Amino acid sequence: MDEAMDAYSRAVSTVAKTVTPHVAGVQLARGSGSAVVFADDGLLLTNAHVVADHRRGVATFADGSEVSFDVVGADPLSDLAVLRARGETPSAATLGDADRLVVGQLVVAIGSPLGFSGTVTAGVVSALGRALPVRHGRAGRVIEDVIQTDAALNPGNSGGALADSAGRVVGVNTAVAGVGLGLAVPINATTRRIIDTLVVEGRVRRAYLGVVGVPAPLPDDVAERTGQAAGLRVHEVVSGGPADRAGLRAGDLVLTVGRTRVSDAQGIQRQLFAEVIGTALPITVLRNGAMVDVYATPAELVG
Repeated sequence: MDEAMDAYSRAVSTVAKTVTPHVAGVQLARGSGSAVVFADDGLLLTNAHVVADHRRGVATFADGSEVSFDVVGADPLSDLAVLRARGETPSAATLGDADRLVVGQLVVAIGSPLGFSGTVTAGVVSALGRALPVRHGRAGRVIEDVIQTDAALNPGNSGGALADSAGRVVGVNTAVAGVGLGLAVPINATTRRIIDTLVVEGRVRRAYLGVVGVPAPLPDDVAERTGQAAGLRVHEVVSGGPADRAGLRAGDLVLTVGRTRVSDAQGIQRQLFAEVIGTALPITVLRNGAMVDVYATPAELVG
């Protein structure tokens, strides 16, 4: 047992030593949180809800150094925001890939809970693939593949780093869901795309179809013929929206969008970025036992 505890302690302390220098506490006119340096030109990553409507603030690192920053852009529907420091910062942390995480894996949360910078807590990945509903104005979205962890998170941890045992940042701590339960936005291909867009454009334009659905299995014969086990059953079509104008109906079972298979709402969301706005998007649905192709032209999602 002592050897096991020693190994665990060494793993956590090594991650803490590796990642802590890259994590800052951020102070804004109203509120505070954490952020992590992710690029060597002074870019930091945090939560959109941490910066809210602020345009600037001050970041304080574990060594006591301070630097002012400007908010480059925020995306409330992924709860991610990018900051740019006005002066020198520590080097960038190494970003990992949350899609490679497994349940039970050691993770370490580093941030500034309750204003105490450089605070380290450890736990395991409790669950993967959680969905975190978020709203911004009238717009709603589900943050996909959220990481659930039992690493202790407290107010101020939001925007801080969730790292794996190799010291790679695999998530941005975003919510305290309850006692012993924390959530983090994953660092993966989808969120990297959002981050890159925020750096370049300051905002993320999203396309909008106007469908609400739930995952549903395909009939056996269709599954055998297509090699696809599930699709998205349309529960509601927003009146006057792109899907409605294209002829999609409640009860349709969506198989593909843009010739890409979908089995849940996230499968559609992954495709609804700026480049498909105003472009006819082929959608294949199963309707009354027959496959039907429709073309929907996504509009821009306005909050």
